[in-house]
Amino acid sequence: MKIEDTNTLVIGAGQAGIAMSEHLTRRRIAHIVLERARIAESWRTRRWDSLVANGPAWHDRFPNMEFEGHSPDAFVGKEDVAAYFEAYAERFAGQIRSGVEVTELTPLEGRPGYRADTSEGVIEAQTVVVATGAFQKPVIPPIVPESEWLTQIHSSDYRNPDALPKGAVLVVGAGSSGAQIADELVRAGRRVFLSVGPHDRPPRSYRGRDFVWWLGVLGKWDRQASAPGAEHVTIAVSGANGGQTVDFRRLAQKGITLLGRTETCANGVLSFAADLERNIRRGDENYLALLDEADAYVTRNGLDLPPEPSARALAAMPDCVTDPLQTLDIRAAGISTIIWATGFANDYGWMAVDAFDEAGRPAHQRGVSRAPGVYFLGLPWLSGRGSSFIWGVWHDAKYLADHIEIQASYRAYRPDPAAARAASRPA
Repeated sequence: MKIEDTNTLVIGAGQAGIAMSEHLTRRRIAHIVLERARIAESWRTRRWDSLVANGPAWHDRFPNMEFEGHSPDAFVGKEDVAAYFEAYAERFAGQIRSGVEVTELTPLEGRPGYRADTSEGVIEAQTVVVATGAFQKPVIPPIVPESEWLTQIHSSDYRNPDALPKGAVLVVGAGSSGAQIADELVRAGRRVFLSVGPHDRPPRSYRGRDFVWWLGVLGKWDRQASAPGAEHVTIAVSGANGGQTVDFRRLAQKGITLLGRTETCANGVLSFAADLERNIRRGDENYLALLDEADAYVTRNGLDLPPEPSARALAAMPDCVTDPLQTLDIRAAGISTIIWATGFANDYGWMAVDAFDEAGRPAHQRGVSRAPGVYFLGLPWLSGRGSSFIWGVWHDAKYLADHIEIQASYRAYRPDPAAARAASRPA
């Protein structure tokens, strides 16, 4: 079998893999990027039809290319985001091979480097960058048994209201995806139930500045995850409909029935935690705290940004929050579909390398794993809060490319023979 050799193998050609390839190309580091589907495939086929980027175009992009045909403050649709990455790869990245899947990654025996078995042969590399991202394996909790009359899908498989069976819809999970999907469904005339768990709820904009700007000037993009698991805190923010602050009170006013965190299902009856009002009030606290920090920043720096007192006006809690449903009979409520907006799990079963902790999570420092020569890129909180955003992954990739270059220089070092002989002579 012919074995191909390269310095660095990048696995995945989403935003992370493209950014990595750009930085390796700039450093003239030989590399190959493998993508099992197409460039930016997740943006094409694992998002609903109306999805837009969660940040404005001036912010959610790579630094070397703007979104053509869009206002800097626009929230770009998913198809244009995918086209952006494809154009960026053609302009800045190196060799990308689409339709090639890595089936196993193992260390080489007796020498540094790794062997990647792929659908098109074997590749050996000194270093490997795992850029498969955070959205690998959709998670649907085993709460509601399967049945013929009830459709259960993950949010990654939702496309639009018309694609669902007729009837009411329960959306479980009220982060960015769940809140947007629930809003779209109620706008389409569906009866909607929304299960709301703990979450952060930043303002979409405040005092004329988008929340991504506030997080930047307040230094919050660089914040580290405070503890294991903190990287999975749900954030309710949306760029849909021109960008609006997610307000669960307003969603209830539109007709959405808010529920607590979904816990169990027995005989077709769902039970919910008694945490709905607490979750919403904690989201309010997060929201108001950011307004406080923004106001203090404006005062401290003497900025001419008009006050926005209306942003602090919170409507009364709706009845579905103050007197929440503790149980819900799925059939009696007319629910035909449950959409699980419950996130994703990583899938590293193909990696036979010592790069994981006891819980199976990547063991790394800023993407540099404990397995020499193995790197992770595109994970939430890889280096900080900004790692999940398009611009953030570009900077993470730059750091890893520097590390790869430095390690390559160590491997290339050979001592000067004359100096070695002199050092070996007796004094």
